[in-house]
Amino acid sequence: MSAIGNFFWFVLGGVLMGLGWWLAGLLCAITIIGLPWARACFVIGQFAFFPFGKEAVDRAMLTGVDDIGTGAWGTIGNVIWFIFAGIWLAVGHITSALCCFVTIIGIPFGVQHLKLAALTLAPVGKTIVAKNAARVGN
Repeated sequence: MSAIGNFFWFVLGGVLMGLGWWLAGLLCAITIIGLPWARACFVIGQFAFFPFGKEAVDRAMLTGVDDIGTGAWGTIGNVIWFIFAGIWLAVGHITSALCCFVTIIGIPFGVQHLKLAALTLAPVGKTIVAKNAARVGN
């Protein structure tokens, strides 16, 4: 079922938001300082291309180990991200969600855009896993 959802998601606009994430990643990579955010952009961009059957989870909850992105440095990274790129990607996802909510068939896609908008606000310290792996980690 997730393969069908991913196909329709990609064809009906998911490709635009995925490219938006990758564009943000390229802009971050150009500034050498932005390399940690660039990696997150490419990982989440791939998730934005095909989101069904996957879930974004906190790395510390999944692995049980804190790292540089899950502590205080991760919080600082998320604040910087939000100011420079997060708000714009969130606006894109919310706009896409509103367009999807116009039709009954688009409601699941709109809900997925809202989940991605929430992830957009604080992506540092998150990782993308299959839904069954996310349940095991909790």
